[in-house]
Amino acid sequence: MYAFEYHRPASLDEAAALLTSDEIKLLAGGQTLIPTLKQRLAMPEALVDLGRIEALKGIRREGQAIFIGAGTTHAEVVASDVIKQAIPALTYLVSRVGDAQVRNRGTIGGSIANADPAADYPAAVVGLGATIHTNRRTIAGDDYFQDLFTTALEEGEIITAISFPIPQAAAYEKCANPASGYAVVGVMVARTGDGVRVGVTGAGPCAFRATAIEQALAGSFTPDAAKAVTMPVDRLNDDMHASADYRAALISVLAARAVAAMG
Repeated sequence: MYAFEYHRPASLDEAAALLTSDEIKLLAGGQTLIPTLKQRLAMPEALVDLGRIEALKGIRREGQAIFIGAGTTHAEVVASDVIKQAIPALTYLVSRVGDAQVRNRGTIGGSIANADPAADYPAAVVGLGATIHTNRRTIAGDDYFQDLFTTALEEGEIITAISFPIPQAAAYEKCANPASGYAVVGVMVARTGDGVRVGVTGAGPCAFRATAIEQALAGSFTPDAAKAVTMPVDRLNDDMHASADYRAALISVLAARAVAAMG
């Protein structure tokens, strides 16, 4: 490790005031940032640890939405009866994140801010039509993920909570890398009052909606309808883990499995 300043503010305002340059980084659960620091892939001049800020923690239901504080750990999301009753598919998705150690340290806000293209949460953000709440504004989930590790967050902006509308039904299916547990492809299918949403993670540089599958399922909400869609391969990842063609096929297959799981 190398020398850097370490701050542990007790309030959101105090944390925001410390973000005076892009060389100062926020620390949430640290499950990505700490290994990155060890490998010298990032060398910020200071870290601002959000762990003491109670306003960033907690889970609650407000009307037809579930609000999750950005500092809430994955394990707390999995254990929440509020989420299990309202969006069991989200409970299942988060139970597939990493391993027990990661789930006990990592936070939902940290994961979404990092925007790893193979993380699980992005499929839920896009598939359920979530809203990202920050210390400055709200950002629609459809507008949040922009490119590889790139989001709509501006410099000095801090995620405070994520709200998920409660769907009529939803399911998540994932093809996990056997070594890392990250999604080679993950698909969240949700039936909402506004129609069908299909969120995809792992397949491209960032999470996206599979609109062709959404349209097919709007006409016939069956596994066969989802499986029959041929997804375009442009903009899909092509690497040592899976080809673009394989990922395109997986999207349709996993969407079909999610529909089947929803009965």
